Amino acid sequence: MIHGAEISLRLRRAYGSERDQRSEVSNLKSEIRNQRSAINSESFREQASQPSTGLRISLLTGGGDKHYALGLAEALTLKGILLDFIGSDDLNVPELVNNRHVNFLNLRGDQRSEASPVAKVARVLTYYWRLVRYAATANSKIFHILWNNKFEFFDRTLLMLHYKLLGKKITLTAHNVNAGVRDANDSLLNRLSLKIQYQLSGHIFVHTAKMKSELVSEFCIPEGKVSVIPYGINNGVPNTSLSSAEAKRQLGISSSDETMLFFGNIAPYKGLEYLIAAFAEALKKDARYRLIVAGKPKRSEDYWNQIQQTITRRGIRDRIIEKIEYVPDEATELYFKAADVLILPYAHIFQSGVLLLGYSFGLPVIAADVGSLKEDVIEGETGFVFKPQDSSDLARVIARYFESELFRDLERCRGRIKDYANKRYSWNKVAAITTAVYSALLT
Repeated sequence: MIHGAEISLRLRRAYGSERDQRSEVSNLKSEIRNQRSAINSESFREQASQPSTGLRISLLTGGGDKHYALGLAEALTLKGILLDFIGSDDLNVPELVNNRHVNFLNLRGDQRSEASPVAKVARVLTYYWRLVRYAATANSKIFHILWNNKFEFFDRTLLMLHYKLLGKKITLTAHNVNAGVRDANDSLLNRLSLKIQYQLSGHIFVHTAKMKSELVSEFCIPEGKVSVIPYGINNGVPNTSLSSAEAKRQLGISSSDETMLFFGNIAPYKGLEYLIAAFAEALKKDARYRLIVAGKPKRSEDYWNQIQQTITRRGIRDRIIEKIEYVPDEATELYFKAADVLILPYAHIFQSGVLLLGYSFGLPVIAADVGSLKEDVIEGETGFVFKPQDSSDLARVIARYFESELFRDLERCRGRIKDYANKRYSWNKVAAITTAVYSALLT
């Protein structure tokens, strides 16, 4: 097993030339991937020893959201469910391929963003053709949709009708009830197509009681047709022996700095502008504060440019570390271990996968009181909550956190946060509710 000390030693030996460094880093990544695959494969072989229920489900992943798709597949196979797992190159991993309860079907294939526009169109059309043909021959009676595909309106209407005409029972995990409201691009057509998909679904899974309430009130869905399930903990991101002190050193952060993290897609609904304003205000009282912004603008370059202008105007650029690009799984732990607290300054959201990712590293959170985030935070034990879209209140809560026992005893508290998250957001709970719904649909 490769440990943090060995990684550092091998990189120092390769220091002599940039070419040697790149080669050694490439070798290390390959070895780490192989080790993870071996561990995961062994884990899934143990799960595959579970007796089968004989129930086969088609899990339609949309080809992405790797941690959720793999977490749910693992939990369902532990319950003895047989899966047709509709995936992509990104999801073509040993823990699925080597599991005898999973029939992995790579219908989506390559999804690399650097492909030409013509290639992108061709591969999307090919995928839809494969999906339509698969549905016509599939033995499973239940299709569980985790995410829609590229053409949302088609997926919500004609593709759903295709499944229904084939006699399939459809379950849908609605991670967002209406993302158009969140992204400020809602329309009559968007709401109509959503209503069609929700009405055609045999059962809908959501992650919070507020989401269920919105489905019932806004889309006239019967309460009995909606189940609330936890958003499963993200346990698929590597968590090595890298220490917090070493992570800070690698990012050039002093041990005396008090470091905050903003992580994930950068978009207006994420409220980054409120965090920047609060950070500038807080710096006036404590010069030790640092902020890491790690993520990629999501169809919001103008928004990010406005953020950049604010950072320059407030004169705080030297206290901010920017990693403005997609952060792969293998690099994620560096930022969560270098941080002392995760900040979620969101303006509009129901629940947050980033919050649970932070909890998986034992990192406390300061979250805006939007959606159901307040229900996920135990005040003073796993973090604090502030008034949404209020930078002054956020600055006040930042100061409160760094004066709290939670921060002063952070290393001990990390373990408690991990335990809390693993129990509350257990994939076993998700699978128990999900399999009960499957059985009810077939009776």
